Amino acid sequence: MALRQNFTYSDMDLYLNEKRVTEIECLVPDLTGVARGKILPRTKFTEERGMRIPEAVLGMTVTGNYPTGDAAYERAISATDRDMILRADPATITIVPWAADPTGQVIHDCFFADGTLVDFAPRSVLRRVLKLYADRGWSPVVGPELEFYLTAQNMDPNQPLKSPIGRSGRAETSRQIYSIDAVNEFDPLFEDIYDYCDLMQLDVDTLIHEIGAGQMGIDFLHGDPLGMADNVFYFKRTLREAALKHDMYATFMAKPMANEPGSAMHVHQSVLDVQSGQNLFSNPDGSPSKAFYHYIGGLQRYMPSAMALAAPYVNSYRRIVRHTYAPVNVQWGIDNRTVGFRVPASRPADRRVENRVIGADANPYLAFAVTLACGYLGMTEQLEPLEPTGSSAQHLDFELPQGLPEALRMLRAEDKLAEVLGQRFVDVYSAIKEQEHLEFMTVISPWEREHLLLHV
Repeated sequence: MALRQNFTYSDMDLYLNEKRVTEIECLVPDLTGVARGKILPRTKFTEERGMRIPEAVLGMTVTGNYPTGDAAYERAISATDRDMILRADPATITIVPWAADPTGQVIHDCFFADGTLVDFAPRSVLRRVLKLYADRGWSPVVGPELEFYLTAQNMDPNQPLKSPIGRSGRAETSRQIYSIDAVNEFDPLFEDIYDYCDLMQLDVDTLIHEIGAGQMGIDFLHGDPLGMADNVFYFKRTLREAALKHDMYATFMAKPMANEPGSAMHVHQSVLDVQSGQNLFSNPDGSPSKAFYHYIGGLQRYMPSAMALAAPYVNSYRRIVRHTYAPVNVQWGIDNRTVGFRVPASRPADRRVENRVIGADANPYLAFAVTLACGYLGMTEQLEPLEPTGSSAQHLDFELPQGLPEALRMLRAEDKLAEVLGQRFVDVYSAIKEQEHLEFMTVISPWEREHLLLHV
């Protein structure tokens, strides 16, 4: 669900007055998921203000650079560096719990001067996909599970990350999956996180220790995809701030440590009929429906071409390797954690599909948009899935791209995804990610110096 569904601008003003807020952080999620925007005094924050930021803010790489020489990108991003008009979404208003003075934060949508949504903004892409569902009388529901690492602070990017020091005064060196005591090592941090999330009204649920040393996981309650994406966007920012307060880093890199498992964002998803409220994945007698199988068929058919959004960085593909608790193919199965698409054991009313392919580093708006797009195509094209896998899928062939260049080629070649997500978005996103890969290729790694310098 959204933070405050059905909130109006008047409701937002009352909320800000109640909290005695003195300044507002006006946020726009960019294509990498970074919070961009402006900070305004409370008195300057009005519905009529029409705050603006340059369109190029949505056209940057994660390093802050811009693609050059890409014709499709240059058609989408104006060479005149024109403005976008920002409009706050009142449903997203909340406070900044770590701020010294009473501070609000609110997520904005981006509009062109003619009043249309900027089609390559992440929230706009998700809104576009959700409209396709709404036009058919469908309402998708998602429930994300987000993994992350806590690490010691690292001032030198040339040095490997290390586990943080807990209450015992020692760093974690072994794998402590589901250990309560290992989570309790960081009680002061997690107490702050839960307090912050409660103040912000984020729908967080269960906290667990994951497999890796210092690796944790947080589950969110299921709800509307746009509201859930807002929650994940806010949570990432909140967790990083809370960790800094406790002299730690929190990272959502897909593979931050060489010898530890990667971090995923598993997304549970189902589709409701708007009129009846019934789960379309189950027949009246409780058996799996055709829509359920078609949704899985869509994930299997289109998710490989969508990997550039689910695994958006060169580092992302270090996670997609065998025997590291991450899927390497598009198999599906019942209560099988080795496949790309797991169907948890559940009651018919709760039947859902868990996409285990998506990395923790993915932009939540784009991750939800693309997995729902794949399922939508499967349902509308009535695609049949492969037979379910009842044993480990780790030994089966790779069916997912194994690097960002391959993933981008597949994304650019898949016209059906471009129709659902928007061609201009695919053009802009692909150009940005290709530029990032070019920048990465200018870096010489320690492995290359170690094994090639004196041996080739």
